[in-house]
Amino acid sequence: MATDSTPAELQTIYRARFKGRAGYRQAVWRVLISDFFATYTRHAQAVLDLGSGYGEFINQVSAPVRYAMDLNPDAARSLDPQVRLLAQDCSSRWALADEVLDLVFTSNFFEHLPDKASLARTLAEIRRCLRPRGRLVALGPNIKFLPGQYWDFWDHYVPLTERSLAEGLAAAGFSVERVVGRFLPYTMSSGPPYPLVLLRLYLRLPLLWRLFGRQFVVVAVKA
Repeated sequence: MATDSTPAELQTIYRARFKGRAGYRQAVWRVLISDFFATYTRHAQAVLDLGSGYGEFINQVSAPVRYAMDLNPDAARSLDPQVRLLAQDCSSRWALADEVLDLVFTSNFFEHLPDKASLARTLAEIRRCLRPRGRLVALGPNIKFLPGQYWDFWDHYVPLTERSLAEGLAAAGFSVERVVGRFLPYTMSSGPPYPLVLLRLYLRLPLLWRLFGRQFVVVAVKA
């Protein structure tokens, strides 16, 4: 990942932010994958989780080839042994050959990049490494619906909406396939751990997304 924070600072920030919530986050991601993101992961042979954090997503994906990219030193200790960690700046050339990935997934990551130039370079690397018709699935906080709360995190730099990201993806040579401005509520780093049955219900009722959604999801295909 590209960031203005050092690996040690990232380690400190995320240990404090998600303290005591590891089991709950894993359970939430298990539901999110099975009830929503499986549409995109099911047939992917090679998947990369960009800004993988503690591996809640990539550890639970069944693709034969799995990669994670993160600079947090705790990432290596959190990943399944079969997941290859790329501990590098995501805006520099990735340690992967051209057209080797079917899916790049990222959640709550693009806003942590230091500027849009870094994001543009990252999108170029995603496109280079995706196979033809490969997909990027990006989930993130929508500043349109979080004008103040967005800045409550020390490591938020780049404000994005679903429309601005879709426009950036089109400029980077992607075909935007799906854009949902309101998808999930804002954050799992605070608040009560809601029963997972409520999450399953929420995912099945898009009407609720319009009421409570503060994060976008954008899906783009390598054109």
